[in-house]
Amino acid sequence: MRGPRREMLATDVAVIGDPLAPKRFIVVSGTHGIEGYYGSESQIAFLYSMQKRALPADVCVVMVHLINPWGTAWLRRVNEDNVDLNRNYVAFNEALPDNARYEAFHSIYLCCDLDGPARRRADERMAEEIKRLGLATVMSIVEAGQYAHADGIFFGGQHATWSNRTLRAIAKRFMEGAHTAMCFDLHTGAGAFGHAMLMAVAQESYPALAKSQSVFGPWLYTVITGPAATTDSGIAATATGYTSQALLDALPGMDLMQLVIECGTYDGIRGHRALRDDHWLHLYGDPEDETGRRIKAALAEHFYPADQDWRELTQLRTRQIFERGLRALQAA
Repeated sequence: MRGPRREMLATDVAVIGDPLAPKRFIVVSGTHGIEGYYGSESQIAFLYSMQKRALPADVCVVMVHLINPWGTAWLRRVNEDNVDLNRNYVAFNEALPDNARYEAFHSIYLCCDLDGPARRRADERMAEEIKRLGLATVMSIVEAGQYAHADGIFFGGQHATWSNRTLRAIAKRFMEGAHTAMCFDLHTGAGAFGHAMLMAVAQESYPALAKSQSVFGPWLYTVITGPAATTDSGIAATATGYTSQALLDALPGMDLMQLVIECGTYDGIRGHRALRDDHWLHLYGDPEDETGRRIKAALAEHFYPADQDWRELTQLRTRQIFERGLRALQAA
């Protein structure tokens, strides 16, 4: 796997402390490629802070750096197969989720024009659907993910991706064997600007959820996903195949507090436009020409704003969450 400059790409794992310790503090970055810039910065800052202190003998820190390195390098939310990793952790040996309502929207996202008559017609069709169903319903349909169209948006894949297989291998090697763990999956793009929202995302309540709620109190927002689920968090409650659920399933014997940090940026309409334009770019355009660079700049700004206050505030809040979580894990 190579980046835009033909550089080799990889997911790195850093382990601090005894790898056989009964407690693990785990941080995963880059699930959604381009969001990995915030995630990487958070991990590096935390590792620097670890130089000034010693871990208890029963705690090990595991940093999974850029689980979707292709998306990070190429400034995409998806992976090298146009797959959204947070739709990919499903049972591919069973019937895949059927998002039949997406079919009405698929051709909109295949529009061959970035601007011009075809794009205007596609925009008009989208506006009609929003008028008929409401914006929230349309977004819940589109963002739920789909498994039928490899050239579509929010594609969940038709097999376990490299990143999926790699994360499961990392979980087996570096996470199994612990009796208690806290894991954070780092994201940006949903929620209020500059707000680092702490969430638990799962298909159903699980044993360690109450413990997570006890640790973080009202700071923790719980999202139970499902075909008819709703949430005001900005993420897609209708989606299946989340990383969080995958780790809960992969580590069933562990008291795992599986959490997500989602740092809000700009409004959802702006973000969806940026994703739609990037989708067009990789179907029909050239990332290296002027239009391609403009689209990439808009996408990067949405998921990793240049505003220094945003960066400082999200890093501050992320460090607070990490420190509180680590203290709780040490005391467990």
